[in-house]
Amino acid sequence: MGVSGAGKSTIGAALARELGWRFIDADEHHPPANVAKMAAGEPLTDADRRPWLDALNGLLRNEKRDAVLACSALKQSYRDRLTAGLVDFQFIHLKGNAELIGARLARRHHRYMPASLLGSQFDALEPPEKAIAVDISADVPACVAAIVRRLRA
Repeated sequence: MGVSGAGKSTIGAALARELGWRFIDADEHHPPANVAKMAAGEPLTDADRRPWLDALNGLLRNEKRDAVLACSALKQSYRDRLTAGLVDFQFIHLKGNAELIGARLARRHHRYMPASLLGSQFDALEPPEKAIAVDISADVPACVAAIVRRLRA
């Protein structure tokens, strides 16, 4: 979990490969109305996110094997909704400062998440108390190795 540009999809996919788990990108499960809103540069509200989080929760509850989910999950209420009814999960918080992440966003093109929404993401962020925190200033292999070490500890 983390703000846009933190590396959730890149690190998440690499982590899933390393562990031999399924990778799920939450961005692929947004309803069309959410995608349109974000593409227009408008931040999502809590109400906008509820059906999306519920759908992701259902996906995880029906998953028959271990999985890595790349999802912003910025607020505790989102993480609670996302994991309702799940007993075995671990949040990984991909952490970086606004300057680093802003520079990353300036270099990438996302199909609907403009860099202009980064400030709203940091405003909404409630860092989790019980998560593996990873400094994203390291390269992807180093981030994955740090996560795997912590998961296996």
